[in-house]
Amino acid sequence: MKLYIKQKVFSWGDNFRIYDEYENDMYYVKGEVFTFGKKLHLYATDGKELSYIHQKVMSFLPRYFINRNGEDIAQVIKEFTFFRQEYTVEGLGWTVEGDFWAHEYQINSERGVVATISKHWFTWGDTYEIDIADGIDEVMALSVALIIDAVIDSQRSSSGAASSSNS
Repeated sequence: MKLYIKQKVFSWGDNFRIYDEYENDMYYVKGEVFTFGKKLHLYATDGKELSYIHQKVMSFLPRYFINRNGEDIAQVIKEFTFFRQEYTVEGLGWTVEGDFWAHEYQINSERGVVATISKHWFTWGDTYEIDIADGIDEVMALSVALIIDAVIDSQRSSSGAASSSNS
């Protein structure tokens, strides 16, 4: 199934809509503002919370938890590597690999590709296509994609702040 994440250009906090290839709304995401660490809520269109994503703040490497029904069921950890980025999804047995700066990556399991994520360039606001394999839990795949986007955005923000303070 192909889903698309459309981030709003002018919004306070993180707010995304997620829709299918026919532009039917499927999910939406709301971020919390003024919190320590990133916190996102993934909702069905009827308002039911499907997952809650929260960042572990005091961690050497980025670490996020995916919570369902009040229980942390998976965590996404950015691995320590020198020349490429790699993520492990503990609790699901998934890994995430690819070109994260170009927003072209895939989520893998030992059985094969779980999902591929790619950015649509030259659109108003960021738009990402997520192609989720048949039989895969959409909510979990979306949650992992949202976490990777949060890590990339955080790294982009901190490197931009560092480069602007050096000038």
